Amino acid sequence: MEERSLSVESDDSGSETMSGWMLLPHVCLQHVFRFLSNVDRVSAALVCHHWHKVMRSASLWRTYCIHFNGPFPKFNYAVGYIRHLGAHLHRLDVSVCPPQRSIVARRISHSIIRLFSELIRVNPTLHSLTLVRLELDRHAWTSKQRNSLVGCLIDFLHRSSSKLTFVSLNSMHNNMTQGLPTLQALLNADRRSYPQCYISSLDLVNFFSPTVIVHRNPTVAHILGKLRGLTNLTLSYSCLSDELLIALQQRHTEQSQTSSRNGITLQTLTLHCYENEPHQQVVCGDLWASLASTCPDLRVKFRVNHVTNTDELIRMLQPGIPMAEYVTSAYCFVEDDWSAKPLLRDLLPQYRYTLQRLNLHLYNRHESLDEELLLLVKKCECLEQLRLSAFLDIQTVEELLHIRMTLRTSLNYIRVRIYTSDTNTRDREEQLEQILNSHPHLPHELKFFTSFCGH
Repeated sequence: MEERSLSVESDDSGSETMSGWMLLPHVCLQHVFRFLSNVDRVSAALVCHHWHKVMRSASLWRTYCIHFNGPFPKFNYAVGYIRHLGAHLHRLDVSVCPPQRSIVARRISHSIIRLFSELIRVNPTLHSLTLVRLELDRHAWTSKQRNSLVGCLIDFLHRSSSKLTFVSLNSMHNNMTQGLPTLQALLNADRRSYPQCYISSLDLVNFFSPTVIVHRNPTVAHILGKLRGLTNLTLSYSCLSDELLIALQQRHTEQSQTSSRNGITLQTLTLHCYENEPHQQVVCGDLWASLASTCPDLRVKFRVNHVTNTDELIRMLQPGIPMAEYVTSAYCFVEDDWSAKPLLRDLLPQYRYTLQRLNLHLYNRHESLDEELLLLVKKCECLEQLRLSAFLDIQTVEELLHIRMTLRTSLNYIRVRIYTSDTNTRDREEQLEQILNSHPHLPHELKFFTSFCGH
């Protein structure tokens, strides 16, 4: 934008002639200003009275994202933002770079406590709250700081007039003494606004520390089962238990009995399982089937990270799960005697009628999996997306295309990354190009990607 286009000129009669930019309607300027950073907004507000007035529109300040990392003045800016503009907020995203040193932890805790104090004072109508990666089990935090951070969040939930529909407390790493009061405060806040407004999406992945065996405490299941508007729930697998599945089922049953219309049912349950977290519990497969029958739209998503023990996978992957998406990563974290064949041949085919998305990241240098992978794709009748990273034969790409064209017309996203130990991949790339050239008329809706990765 040229400087002269922002100037205000006076004609001989003293009237002001404004440039085209300054004459833009209020709603047009609002749309343009939404794309500006906060720094640029401050500059734009100084251009003229009209722009300054538009910049004060509450709709421009509905969302604020702050990442507590870097120089301390940035923390003060965040607190000042909430003090002056926080009343307009509908969405607040706070992320933390987990502190390594005590001095950084002290500054972060001080700033976050001040931030929530300002939130309580200005009392915005928040619809979305994200507070992620605190990792309170780190040694840099003192016990007092941990309790103060949890306390300020609970205080906000108790005193706020927010109408939360989305909450993420991902990677907070609470112990049970900190976590349960926080969940109870969340439930109380939800009850105050229900049924006009309610928490529909809740992300509690790593809400508890990896050392906490959550599934042994029935209170967690009891609280989650009382969130009556919940449709999307994301948890660490360590939280999963028979009690939780029963609580989620009973929630819908009670709503159906007390309402003339069907209650709000759980639609998406996403479970994250990590190798370093407790995941040895056995969950009854019949309870999965019962929950699926009560919530017919339920789609379960599994994200399994570096869990390669076949016995553990058998315990987790029960036949009754309405599995819609499965993601696994076993990259460079496997023993020489580990095999992915039981997973591909026996476990995942259990979900042939429900599985829509499959993402496999396998490090199978010591065994061939081409046949098992192709057979799995053939069996999964509802497959829509396939992401595959593994040591594969080039011919497998040809077979995948053939399966897509003849059997799986709904499979419209395929991304294959082929691992290879060869430093020179030119010959294999030429082979791949020949295969792709032999299919010149692929459907336009099919997104197909292939690449090589040296190992």
